[in-house]
Amino acid sequence: MSIDPITLSVIQAGLQQVCDEMDLSFSRAAFSPVIAEANDRSDGIYAADDGALIAQGAGGLPVFVGTMQYSTRTLIEMIAEGRVAAPQPDDIYIVNDPYLGGTHLMDVRFARPFYRDGKIFCWLSNTGHWPDTGGSVPGGFSASATSVEQEGLRLPPVRLFKQGVMDEEIYAIICSNIRVADQRIGDVKAQAAALMVGEERLNALLDRYGDDVVREAIAELRVRARDQMRSLIDEIPDGRYTSTAWIDSDGVVNEPLAINLTIDKTPGHLVFDFSDSSPPCQGPMNSVLATTLSSVYLAMRHIFPEVPVSAGAFEPLEVRRPEGTFLDAHYPRPVSGCAAEVSQRIAEAVFAALVDALPNRVTAAPAGTSGNFALGGHDPLTGRDFVMYQLSGGGYGGNADHDGLANGCSTIGISKAPPVEIMEQNFPVLYHRYALREGSGGEGRHRGGLGLDYEVELRRGWARASFVMDHGRFGPQGALGGKDGAPNVVEVWRGGEMYTPEHLSKEQDIPLQAGDRVRVKTPGGGGYGPPSDRPKALIDEDKLLGRT
Repeated sequence: MSIDPITLSVIQAGLQQVCDEMDLSFSRAAFSPVIAEANDRSDGIYAADDGALIAQGAGGLPVFVGTMQYSTRTLIEMIAEGRVAAPQPDDIYIVNDPYLGGTHLMDVRFARPFYRDGKIFCWLSNTGHWPDTGGSVPGGFSASATSVEQEGLRLPPVRLFKQGVMDEEIYAIICSNIRVADQRIGDVKAQAAALMVGEERLNALLDRYGDDVVREAIAELRVRARDQMRSLIDEIPDGRYTSTAWIDSDGVVNEPLAINLTIDKTPGHLVFDFSDSSPPCQGPMNSVLATTLSSVYLAMRHIFPEVPVSAGAFEPLEVRRPEGTFLDAHYPRPVSGCAAEVSQRIAEAVFAALVDALPNRVTAAPAGTSGNFALGGHDPLTGRDFVMYQLSGGGYGGNADHDGLANGCSTIGISKAPPVEIMEQNFPVLYHRYALREGSGGEGRHRGGLGLDYEVELRRGWARASFVMDHGRFGPQGALGGKDGAPNVVEVWRGGEMYTPEHLSKEQDIPLQAGDRVRVKTPGGGGYGPPSDRPKALIDEDKLLGRT
């Protein structure tokens, strides 16, 4: 290597900073609370030839670490095949097709070619969760969808911006198929502006160090990430490891779905095999291949967080295509639950398989649900329709060093629940409760973290509530003798009477009138180690503070 270590480190930090600034720009300019406050978005830099991940923002959702690489590679291939119009400088493509490397339809991707001296040096791309993309229910989380068309508008890669100018005809088609369309222009412009910020910052980095030096640094960083991952994998004894994680139901057939995982470890290499999992399901809990791959990558990032985010880190991880299972969805299978729910069950399966081999690195299962709650209706005070999307946290699993974190973000993301004040300001709702869920953490030497307990009332008008959550039938798994965390609970109060969804944490189109309320109790994390090994002082503290 000709590049010196200090320059390499500075360029690595510079690439990361470019992505971080794109993230910040996107959140600060976006209109939707789910992006502006919850940070349900991600930005990254991808290789010009194969879409390989170069860098991703530290504040972006980890689940996008694999899907954005996959979708960028697919876009490059489709351009080469002539299936998509070739790019020009300042073009921006839009795509949300889950079968082309996406997640669910609400995660909308922008991709912009980055030019140097008339040639594409790399691609800048980002993903933002739009509150609505049409479909049968407000918010897109149709718990009983049986085809992707019921979930919303599916966009193949098209140039929304052509040489810097937005195509008003394409934008009109999009707006004609989604709810509260007048608010989307703010998110669209924020998403496009974030890529412009990335272009400006990346040009400055290249001007400072030179294109060839930065190319060399990118190649070296990829090799180092690969070698570091291989070295850490060798902490795992050679052999075979197995686990099972369960999904409550698919929202249509009220029976659990199994994620059966086998991991084969050889020197510097892991093979993940999900081929014995449940077949494709009728409801929206299918996972597209890109999300399945990304779920494995993010699980290994949780276990080995010191490995830099780079395509090289994925090279020692072989995920066999789980053909014939619900983890390899094809058109027209519905997929709205894949990114926020199925992905977390996949990660849980990876944790459960490796906790015996890496007890000091792997935790018991976390809450493992994003708590997707969508509320769409009409506010008579403003005379306008609205779509509210609420995500929520839960307890993390206990680990070898300490108890699990209370009300942490989901396994797949770094997104946070929007502040109650922002939600009440933007939508006709009132929160009566927003507190830790006492007693929800699984018992253990180190207990699981506490989930969240919130209750929200519709103040005026009418609305329809939809839920796509999980862990309502099975609580998060304990590890090494620890107990499972408390399962998810959803209660809907209408006219003073409580209604519990048949599928426990999945339902759609529940009619609400002013005064009706929804209460959600999110899961606690699994416990780690036998409860009998918990020190008495910690038991007494739990009782004193009402944690049990």
